Amino acid sequence: MGYKIPEKFSLNRKLKLLYLVTEDWYFVSHRLPLAVAAQAAGFDVAVATREGRQADVIRSAGIRLIPFSQSRRSGNPLREVTALWRLYRREQPDLVHHVALKPVMFGTLAVWLARVPAQVNAVAGLGWLFTTSSGIVRLVRPVLRWMLARLLNRPYCLTIVQNPEDRSLLERSGVPAASLRLIRGAGVNVQVFHPVRPPPEPVCIVLVSRMLWDKGVGEFVEAARRLTGAGVNARFVLVGNPDPANPASVPESSLRSWHGQNGVEWWGRREDMPAILQAAHIACLPSAYGEGLPKSLLEAAACGLPIVTTDAPGCREVVRDGVNGLLVPVRDVTALAAALGKLIGDPLLRRRMGEQSRLRAESEFAQEAIIAQTLAVYREVCA
Repeated sequence: MGYKIPEKFSLNRKLKLLYLVTEDWYFVSHRLPLAVAAQAAGFDVAVATREGRQADVIRSAGIRLIPFSQSRRSGNPLREVTALWRLYRREQPDLVHHVALKPVMFGTLAVWLARVPAQVNAVAGLGWLFTTSSGIVRLVRPVLRWMLARLLNRPYCLTIVQNPEDRSLLERSGVPAASLRLIRGAGVNVQVFHPVRPPPEPVCIVLVSRMLWDKGVGEFVEAARRLTGAGVNARFVLVGNPDPANPASVPESSLRSWHGQNGVEWWGRREDMPAILQAAHIACLPSAYGEGLPKSLLEAAACGLPIVTTDAPGCREVVRDGVNGLLVPVRDVTALAAALGKLIGDPLLRRRMGEQSRLRAESEFAQEAIIAQTLAVYREVCA
């Protein structure tokens, strides 16, 4: 965590900063280095999140954890906003940083009710609510967009988006451009995630994600079936667990049935991500999800891997087609299999693209720069 804070971000008085994040594991993987840096800059920092297996990691980093459960599915909006209002009244933060769409929507209401002085909202992708083809969601989507625009158009409120498409969507929905800040992702620690000598073949392709249909898990497995059926010798590794709280979760029974067939392996959730990526030859994320900027792709780029992903918001922010990877259309298994086959069969192309991935990670997505940009937003909204 040893990030040195520039002097210009030091605060004259200690302001209380509260993060609202649904899951403790997500806070650790995406926001903990930022929270530690904010504390070093002079903030009194706490996080309200569900207390799970990562709680001790948060506390050992010196961040106060407030156990707080918020459903990621429908839940009871009145009850959840009321619980947040009580939390904010009790804690009396100077600044709240909401992370993800539902905490942003409910938390912004609670901020208004509790008279919290300032807020930062991180819209880390607009998620399945804005991308799913489900009939009922399509019907309510215009209302949700209208509500979100009204909630984000408030004094002392800045919203961080991770890609230009999300920024444009919020602007078209009515959020003033002056209240939006583009910060591309959560950043990656390029000292921890770094290239090593390529492992021996057969070529190993990894898809690191929650096991969701919208993340392209089904397309990945079908591409593996087609390639192995054509005689390609490769390993297709799924790393991650299902997410029962998400309507698009892949059943565990499906993952178990795929394991060992057509070169597919399901490894479940793993904590040793640098080692996983350093043992791979290619990273893949054929996502149709409303991504912000996938951290798994940033970590893969930092490890010097060529990347195959979809030409979709967030994903194409990490990959320049033909430079450090290949972009394929969303839900196009034929194009996905062709792109993977091209890289599997060309080690020189993999090496060249992997070198470009590492350069992009160092120059555009390094954690230090992302943290500095976010601390600047905190100072701006608190000023």
